[in-house]
Amino acid sequence: MNLTEQISRNQFWFDSDLNFHKLYPPTIRALARRHWTPLHVARKASIFLAPENGLRILDIGSGVGKFCLSAANQNPQSLFFGVEQRCSLIDHAETAKEILHLKNAFFIHGNFTQLDFRHYDHFYFFNAFYENLAGFDKIDDSIEYSGELFNYYNRYLYQQLAQKPAGTRLATFHTLEDEIPANYHVVGSDADSLLKFWIKV
Repeated sequence: MNLTEQISRNQFWFDSDLNFHKLYPPTIRALARRHWTPLHVARKASIFLAPENGLRILDIGSGVGKFCLSAANQNPQSLFFGVEQRCSLIDHAETAKEILHLKNAFFIHGNFTQLDFRHYDHFYFFNAFYENLAGFDKIDDSIEYSGELFNYYNRYLYQQLAQKPAGTRLATFHTLEDEIPANYHVVGSDADSLLKFWIKV
């Protein structure tokens, strides 16, 4: 199956969020509105993050893989990686990837603090840290939550982004922006400014 045939074959799944969510069981669909990136946001973010072929983009806290799968389908000449702490969500992402026959999406089971950011060119971040704050809906109880972890993850991400070279791109969705160094400048926004596009200068 060539790339044109693959994209055409997947048109049904990517036609709407409702169709895409049919890739997952009902328990996962119930989490979609709160925790998974809408397809129109994923498309716009991925176009910004993959302005040329051969790039490696990391989704920090990839959940069931919705951003990576949408981005991989939209940009078949770049590689999209998702890191996620919950093994069960990685399993759902891998199952969806098999159904979609995507070869340029990859999922890593682990904490993002275990990754070497030098292996990636650009980054997507739909604030996966909010779960640590009191009053925010949690996906499940399989991992530890705390305000201390929220602060630690924010500091760690800030430090990693600060070490990236000029020209690094970052797309954020629903973030407080505390984790973004001052030398990342907003170059555009969408979705009522909930989606922002940044480039490091």
